[in-house]
Formats: sequence, structure tokens, C-alpha cells
Amino acid sequence: MGNLKAILLSLSFFFTFVTCENFEMRGFFTSYENANQRFTQSQSWNAIHGFSEIAVARDNYSIFSIADSHIGSSKNFGKFIQEAMDMNALAVILNGDITNGNEKDYEKLTDILSPIESLNYFMIAGNHDLYFNGWVHFRARFGTAAYYFTVKTPRFFDLFICLDTGGGTLGDLQLRWFKNLLESMRNDYRYCVVFTHNNILRHRATMSTNLMLEEIRVFVDLLVRHKINYVVTGHDHIRNVDVLGNTTFLVMDAAFDDFKRASYLKMDFGGEKLKYEFIPFP
Repeated sequence: MGNLKAILLSLSFFFTFVTCENFEMRGFFTSYENANQRFTQSQSWNAIHGFSEIAVARDNYSIFSIADSHIGSSKNFGKFIQEAMDMNALAVILNGDITNGNEKDYEKLTDILSPIESLNYFMIAGNHDLYFNGWVHFRARFGTAAYYFTVKTPRFFDLFICLDTGGGTLGDLQLRWFKNLLESMRNDYRYCVVFTHNNILRHRATMSTNLMLEEIRVFVDLLVRHKINYVVTGHDHIRNVDVLGNTTFLVMDAAFDDFKRASYLKMDFGGEKLKYEFIPFP
């Protein structure tokens, strides 16, 4: 019965998008560029611009994350940005399906973000962000969807890795880069958190894309061996928490307007334990 309800909910969401301008049949089944092409372009941007290091004068700090805002409509997204600034978040992660891929959606997103100078924000491409040839718009505005950034406090260094799974796969180039990054850098950092859009562990039946089984096996093995603290995803629209070894897998609720369970994630770094909470939109 539970699986049937999940499938019916997924079908309802699917047909909602089919009947409006936010859905693109081609984009639902395949992306315009494959994972290796997007990763190569991301790395070219990274080679020129480098990777961000955020220095903070305190050991305790917060990072906020949101997924599946699906701009067009932006009421919840605007609230998220405002709360992040009001609560002195060190950074925000926009964890995929930020838009529906249309150029006008990216224009609205840019209009919201352009005046914000006091907040570090990091973008990840989701499958909807790639609809309507959306990678062209994403890349023109944000440059990269596969990168890392670090946080330096008076006593600690923390590592945050952002991966592109918007097309339903990491691709062999990105997976190899991720492996090399962990082998060369992980031991130098206190916490390591991975953000990506697609779910790694599937906890319910849906029509949404998932990584290939062998890719998941290799990816999870790297997470366990390198003691990754958290993997944060969206995509599935309904929050879930799983623990495998030292790694906690967090799936965020969708955040688009009028979604009854809409929420965002707040992660607190400092002390002996990393803490998190899901904060609902009023």
C-alpha cells in the first residue's frame, strides 16, 4: 500500500509538470550534454577561477541548504535567502532543481541573487535545471557544477564537495576526480560533506532518475572508506535520513511554493558533533 501511494504521488507530480510549461519531454529522458561533457566544462572553469576558501573568525558556523525550489515561483526561495542572512549563515547550498531550466527562470534566479553581497552561495545542477538546454544558462551564470570549497576556522578545516548528478549519473571522469580528491585531501579536514542533487540511497518507489547500481556501489564504498560525514541530496521531494557506516544520508524536502512539506536544511558545525535540522516554511 505504501509503495502504491508513493507511485500515485509521483504520477500526480509528473502529470502536473507535463501539463505546464515547466516540463520538457526530451529533458525528462535525457540531458543535452552528457555527464563527462558537463564535468569537463566545469573543470575548465575551475582551472581559471580556482576553489573557494572561506575564512571565519569563529569555530561555530552554520550552512543552509535548499533543494527543488523549481523557480518560476519564488516565495519560499526568497524566505530561505532572507532567513539565511538573518541567522548569519556562513553559506547556502542551492542543491539542484533550483529552476525548471527555462531561460526566464534563470533570469529570475539571477535577479534574486544579484543584490546579495553578504552571503556565500554555491550552486548544484539538478535534472530540471538541465531542461530546455538549461546547462547553457546555468554555465553562463555560475560556471561550474562540480567543485569543492573549504572553510577555515581558528582551529579547524572543513571540506565541502559539490557533485553534478543532474543527468542521472556522475560519469567516469567526475567519479575519478572525486576519488582522487578524497585520497589527496580528506585526511586534512575535520568534517567532509558531499552535496549532490540525485538520491544515492532510494527509500521509496518513484519515477525520478537514480544513479546506476554499479556507480552507487563504487560511490558508497568511497564514502565509507574515507569517512564522509554527510551526503546531502534533494530530488525525491520527501525528507529521509539513512546511516551507513560513518556516513549520514540526508534527503531534503522539496521547497517549491505550495508544497505542504516544504522545508530547508540547517547544518551547524562546531564542537564535537555536526548537528542538523529541517526547518519548515511557515
